[in-house]
Amino acid sequence: MSVSVDAAACTSAPTDIAAPLPVLGRDVTVPLVTGGEVTYAALDYAASAPALQRVWDDVAAYAPYYGSVHRGAGYLSQLSTDLFENSRKTVAEFLDCREGDQVVFTRSTTDSLNLLAAALPADCQVFVFETEHHASLLPWRDARVTYLNAPRTPDEAVATLERALADRDPYGPALVCVTGASNVTGELWPVRELAAAAHAHGARIVLDAAQLAPHHPVSVQDLDVDWVAFSGHKLYAPFGSGVLAGRSDWLTEAEPYLAGGGASRKVARRADGGVDVEWHDSAARHEAGSPNVIGVYSIASACKALTEAGFDSLVAREQELIRTVRDGLAAVPEVKVLSLFGDDAPRVGVISFVVEGWNSSHFAAALSAEYGIGVRDGLFCAHPLVRTLLGSDPQTQGECGAPEAAPGEKSLNAIRVSFGAGTPDEHVERFVAAVTELVRDGAAWSYRTEQGRCVPAS
Repeated sequence: MSVSVDAAACTSAPTDIAAPLPVLGRDVTVPLVTGGEVTYAALDYAASAPALQRVWDDVAAYAPYYGSVHRGAGYLSQLSTDLFENSRKTVAEFLDCREGDQVVFTRSTTDSLNLLAAALPADCQVFVFETEHHASLLPWRDARVTYLNAPRTPDEAVATLERALADRDPYGPALVCVTGASNVTGELWPVRELAAAAHAHGARIVLDAAQLAPHHPVSVQDLDVDWVAFSGHKLYAPFGSGVLAGRSDWLTEAEPYLAGGGASRKVARRADGGVDVEWHDSAARHEAGSPNVIGVYSIASACKALTEAGFDSLVAREQELIRTVRDGLAAVPEVKVLSLFGDDAPRVGVISFVVEGWNSSHFAAALSAEYGIGVRDGLFCAHPLVRTLLGSDPQTQGECGAPEAAPGEKSLNAIRVSFGAGTPDEHVERFVAAVTELVRDGAAWSYRTEQGRCVPAS
């Protein structure tokens, strides 16, 4: 597949298996409704990954030296400014950016892509697959957007994009937005081929790497993407920061994303009472206000930690976990795993499924309350994709405890299990055993609906 890893590494037997990276919360115990406590199995990495212990230690070591960034003459301010700007260099190296690329710090992937959407040239055409997370599906409302149907193979994805680009205005600006790894199926997308198709038709491309960067190296140059966006909270750095990195021209020519201090180089009153503003042409142009130096430093720390751990061994271990989960689910006939590209498609540790006869919220609640396992249920902020995979229309989740769909009928929502570099083997083994037991024996506790969520009945 077309990410900056060898696809064979995602399917062949690994030779170098890493140990789980230390993360916060690995020893947290939670109560079970059936009595006793158990170590919590955090299997919702696709939403927010736990902080790496290395990240937490680095942040804790810096915290006493926290100071204002870019504005103070004092020692702590100067130290914080150096730390902030060196973090920018670390992220650029982590992403293998080109000379001249900008690294802009934001709040999240969503914020990054909204920033880019606000920087689009006038009359820009945007092409985006309906399979995208809402963070990359929805920001383009002010542009001319073409939503592309869900492809069923990587080759079909490239062919679909090429047909759409061939029909566009060849003289105007255009942007393609694509995910690197699906937040629903975990499948890797043909990023390099999509980038080649975009550039062949005079368009640019932005990569949503929120689910890719925590699992595989991402090289801006190797993939030949124009921008990449990701979030710290999925990269084991949950301190409220994100990244938009890539070409500077559209960003420099656009109005600042936020108007305020830090984005402005010079402000002066005019004789008529108005204000003249000269904006920065660096990344600071879109970083108005006091920056989240803790969040930025945590991202840089996570980038260093993953690089030093070695993605080859991290990928090899994750593939073992994927095999354990997929083999376990395949052994339960009532379970259907969701996929666009098929069972053999390379993927990261994100797997969504439905269970025949079960309400997805009920099943997820039982995993938590009876086994201490945290997963996610619903449509995963990717409503069009999940509904396409389920073949269902927009509907409201059924009452807790009642079957979401009778045998043979369409499910309304799905269950997602996700994991990564900090996941112990025992967590996925417990998950597989719990799924098998719940399907075979049913829930051991009663559940009710409370504010739209399924919860244990008291």
